Amino acid sequence: MNTEILRKNIPLKSPKAAWNSTRFRLGCVLLSTILCSVTLVGQGPKPMSRKPVSKSEEGSSTPATTPAGTHEMTPEDVAAFLDGIMPQQLARNDVAGAVIAIVKDGKVLFAKGYGYADVAKKTPVTPDGTLFRPGSISKLFTWTAVMQLEQDGKLDLNRDVNDYLDFRIPATFPQPIALRNIMTHTPGFEEAVQNLIASKQSDMMPLGTYVKEHMPARIFPPGVTPAYSNYATAMAGYIVQRVSGEDYYDYIENHILKPLQMNHSTFRQPLPPSLAPMMSKGYERASQPAKDFEYVVPAPAGSSSVTAMDMTHLMIAHLQNGQYEGVQILRPETAELMHTRQFANLPDMNGMCLGFYEETRNGHRIIGHGGDTEYFHSDLHLIPDQQLGFFVSYNSAGKGEVSLREAVWHAFLNRYYPIQLPDTPAVASAAQDAQTVSGHYIVSRREETTILKGLNVAGELKIYANSDGTISASEMKDMNGEPKKFREIAPLLYRDVNHQDKLGFKRDSSGNLVAVIDFPFMVFQRASWWDNSALQLPLIGVSFGIVVLTVLLWPVMAWTRRHYGLPLKMDASQRRLRLLVRLGCIAIIVFLVGFVTFISMGMKDLELLTPKGDIWLRLIQLFGWLGFFGMLVAVYSAIKSWQDHARWIWAKIGDALIALSCVGVFSFVLTWNLLHWSLKY
Repeated sequence: MNTEILRKNIPLKSPKAAWNSTRFRLGCVLLSTILCSVTLVGQGPKPMSRKPVSKSEEGSSTPATTPAGTHEMTPEDVAAFLDGIMPQQLARNDVAGAVIAIVKDGKVLFAKGYGYADVAKKTPVTPDGTLFRPGSISKLFTWTAVMQLEQDGKLDLNRDVNDYLDFRIPATFPQPIALRNIMTHTPGFEEAVQNLIASKQSDMMPLGTYVKEHMPARIFPPGVTPAYSNYATAMAGYIVQRVSGEDYYDYIENHILKPLQMNHSTFRQPLPPSLAPMMSKGYERASQPAKDFEYVVPAPAGSSSVTAMDMTHLMIAHLQNGQYEGVQILRPETAELMHTRQFANLPDMNGMCLGFYEETRNGHRIIGHGGDTEYFHSDLHLIPDQQLGFFVSYNSAGKGEVSLREAVWHAFLNRYYPIQLPDTPAVASAAQDAQTVSGHYIVSRREETTILKGLNVAGELKIYANSDGTISASEMKDMNGEPKKFREIAPLLYRDVNHQDKLGFKRDSSGNLVAVIDFPFMVFQRASWWDNSALQLPLIGVSFGIVVLTVLLWPVMAWTRRHYGLPLKMDASQRRLRLLVRLGCIAIIVFLVGFVTFISMGMKDLELLTPKGDIWLRLIQLFGWLGFFGMLVAVYSAIKSWQDHARWIWAKIGDALIALSCVGVFSFVLTWNLLHWSLKY
């Protein structure tokens, strides 16, 4: 994930926001181009502990020096600094509005809105009067609720979650799923996107109905492979509801929002009448029309609407070990446990706490969370050793050329906590290691058993060696749009040559390489020879190209034969076979083009990515099955052609190529589940 692409796998995420990431945005572009032109064995969760783990267990920060001339973090300096950045950011990137709130030492240091909450009405953004949708930052409320019930003895983080549910999670693996796995994003579920966001209230469903009807398959054993899961978070919210005896929305209000005096925040959808006028409009771009309110179906995963000032209350509470203005929402030992690393892919890289994820930067251990809906994009960062919290949210995606929230956060850190990264000696085996890790990798947060599995192949991460001994990875790009270069600083551990991001590698229990990124809630697993896009994309590209040429040349050759008086020398049976083969090719074209078109349209009209769109998927799949029948006919026709000694050799070769191309298409289709009978995804 150019750091933005990785970061966009953090959030809620809506299908559109999610698939603008490594898989969908790249996947649809590549697949559309093709169609139109021719288990990680990581450090397991630590046992339940009432004290923080040692600093060595929390990962080692890169030794660095602090340059002279550090700016003093005063309200005046922060205001002048951000006022010099934010208006230009919004204007250059076609963003309507944004808000930033910063807390320091238990108080609000800075809070300000920029731009407009409603472009048409010129309504300005204000930190205390404008609601933003922070997406998956909402999960921190759900995790806080879980920890409240844990400290009261009503929940056990290590207990099988089936004990708290009124339905059963299948025993796919011997190990049961526990809340600790869910809070570290290691329950092992595949990605689920259907009914994630609704466009209107009538498409909403009760939380219990959602978790029962949309359970994804388990593809990893729990506690082993991180794979970010909105579904698992929704299930945790349902457990809060069942164990507490309160409706989820009531629980969040009564035990978190009200005690923290977050009077202008809610998880309810639609918004309560008292808050509705405060809601910022959402935009793809400021220059485009405003969008309707987004309904997040799995509410515990991302339905909150908050003001920036209210978010300062949550940040202060977590920075002060669960206390805000004399009210203790978490006991100190519970808050410390929640903020302590519980799972790590590699010891020298960022890990997962209970709900929070780590971000080591500028010499400080940072915990936080990011979030995206379709139109709102937010980050929350806490630096416990500095008692500092930083919240930023944008109401537009803008041009999407760079990560605006990342840019302003890094600029803030570099101003007030600057460091000089040390030179590291070259690793003797750097050149050999670069070749070892080069290859294609598939993200662990993926669809594996559903009809959307095909997006994985087009979005594989390609890691390759550079001539200077560094490595690069596709889609991991710098702010200038150029691929980042990573230099090996320890065996199979790399750091960005210009910045602080790391990329590490380890082997799973089968000896396969796993790429570990600085975002600890997912990894990239080495693709097998068959799942490798280096094979699969040329396979579908060439095969589909021949199918298209077969159809395009059909009328051309018919006209040519008629023009030159050269009729086909075929009997009636051969003519029928030839016609069926061409019709089968047409069905293949309609199927593949229709499939990509459906997914692309689903990004613009989310109602298609609900059961309402199933009738269209079934119709598209009908052409797929007709094409599959056409493939069988093509193979039969090719065999008959080669058995006919009187048939021209080039005609035989043509028939064989058509048959092989049809087989190639359906080897791709069946490998990536495009004809999967289930429309649950």
